[in-house]
Amino acid sequence: MSFFDDLEIRSADQRAADLARDLPEQIARAKGVAGYAGTLDGIDAASVTSVEALADLPVLRKSELGKAQAADAPFGGFTTKPASGFSHIFQSPGPIYEPSSTDPDWWRMGRFLHAIGIGEGDIVHNCFGYHLTPAGMIFESGARAVGAAVLPAGTGQTELQVIAARDIGTTAYAGTPDYLKVILEKADEMGVTLGITRAAVGGGALFPSLREWYAGRGITCLQSYATADLGNIAYESPAMEGLIVDEGVIVEIVTPGTGDPVPEGEVGEVVVTTLNPDYPLIRFATGDLSAVMAGASPCGRTNIRIKGWMGRADQTTKIKGMFVRPEQVAQLVAAHAEITRARVVASREAEQDVMTVRIESGSPDAEAYEASVAALLKLKGRIEVVAPDSLPKDGLVIEDQRTYD
Repeated sequence: MSFFDDLEIRSADQRAADLARDLPEQIARAKGVAGYAGTLDGIDAASVTSVEALADLPVLRKSELGKAQAADAPFGGFTTKPASGFSHIFQSPGPIYEPSSTDPDWWRMGRFLHAIGIGEGDIVHNCFGYHLTPAGMIFESGARAVGAAVLPAGTGQTELQVIAARDIGTTAYAGTPDYLKVILEKADEMGVTLGITRAAVGGGALFPSLREWYAGRGITCLQSYATADLGNIAYESPAMEGLIVDEGVIVEIVTPGTGDPVPEGEVGEVVVTTLNPDYPLIRFATGDLSAVMAGASPCGRTNIRIKGWMGRADQTTKIKGMFVRPEQVAQLVAAHAEITRARVVASREAEQDVMTVRIESGSPDAEAYEASVAALLKLKGRIEVVAPDSLPKDGLVIEDQRTYD
């Protein structure tokens, strides 16, 4: 088995030593840009040498990035170069602007394409979008990194896509998990046999039944987890046991609404620090839920693994006409030293909303928390004190049990 580079197979000690060298440099870069003014001012960059040390730094949320960009377009002061210093500028819904560069593998997608077996001699049928949003360019940059050619296909005009794939001889697909099936079924209708044997997918759920459908046609289908802000975060290898974290980012799993890391195996929000010197995002909250898997991948790659996408961390819920947010639940926990965790449950009784606050605490006195609940959640509700370590470890801090059928 070949690897993209030696970084993938580093020992734990070597990875920690490299991080101790690279992370302070990245924190120093971040302190030097306007976007972090006031948030990293008191941080000694030289002291941030590990993942554990990162936990003391504030989390950057996408909503904050959007506000910063509105005040200081287009990048909110979070890049180390001006907009004119990048090769491309993209716009995602929000709007949120993302920079891009033609520097080799700037988005770090080559590692994933190499893992699936795409390289020199391949032609990638790239069905990710190229207009405004960066997904098409992210995968094209990865294809360049492994020496493959690209057909920039996008979506639509399926019959023409089939003809192009046949005439050009595309051997690999990049796009959402389900669109390749559309192309292949159209090819069947046209009596055309395509030579696609590998599919690098993202941007949607890869259901086991769909993966099996592709396998039945001789196509290996693996998935990556990437965002427009961060590029590649994690990717599947042929072992297909979780997603291996990319070597150019640091991933933490934290309690939603906070920056507090959860124990290994527990579900929480994915927070990412990128080592990209052009765009030093520090503890950027993705809004996605996942969990760290124990051990290393059987494929030989040694970085940590996550379980993949497990839902959204933004569990903001309207109860009795008021929004309750994960950050408020976190404030409730922080307000009482004896509280270990809390969970807000929204339900309906007699056609009315009911809010129940379940609190893990060694103190059985529910009344002691009434004032804090009312002040911090802005609502009154039932309070149930439960034993420590009894709430589900599924990443939910706000659970909506209401149905709208």
